[in-house]
Amino acid sequence: MCDHRMSRRRFIGLVPGLALVAAGCGQQTTGPVEVKWGRETCDYCGMIIDDRHFAAQVRGGPGRKVFKFDDIGDAALFLAKQDWGAEAATEFWVGALDGDQWLDGAKAFYVGGLRTPMAHGFGAVSAYRDGALDFGGFKAAILAKGSTSRCEPTTVKTGEG
Repeated sequence: MCDHRMSRRRFIGLVPGLALVAAGCGQQTTGPVEVKWGRETCDYCGMIIDDRHFAAQVRGGPGRKVFKFDDIGDAALFLAKQDWGAEAATEFWVGALDGDQWLDGAKAFYVGGLRTPMAHGFGAVSAYRDGALDFGGFKAAILAKGSTSRCEPTTVKTGEG
């Protein structure tokens, strides 16, 4: 006959495995997170995020919250408005123009003259191309231009409160 009760010895043997499962369920604290394409909205302009090649994520501020964007230009404008934006721990991730991976935005190169969701005109690539800007040049170009006519946010979410 089969006894369905769990013995003390069997229970104690399962505890380490349960601890590993529980640890794996914890929140990720670094790197980009999954985006629900076509269902999540930009934290700067409120538009749907649906093109992974121009999307961006910023992780930082109180609680190292992740903010998601439909255009890398929106992410740069958002980051410039945060008092924690220049902190070394702040992460900036951008969708690769020529692939499905996320690139470290501080190490990426930016190709201009493109048609992008919010008309900022830049896409990110992992290696230098003729005419591409480094992160500093990209950021300066975006800040000089400001928000596009497609994107005039009334409120910017900061993660506070």
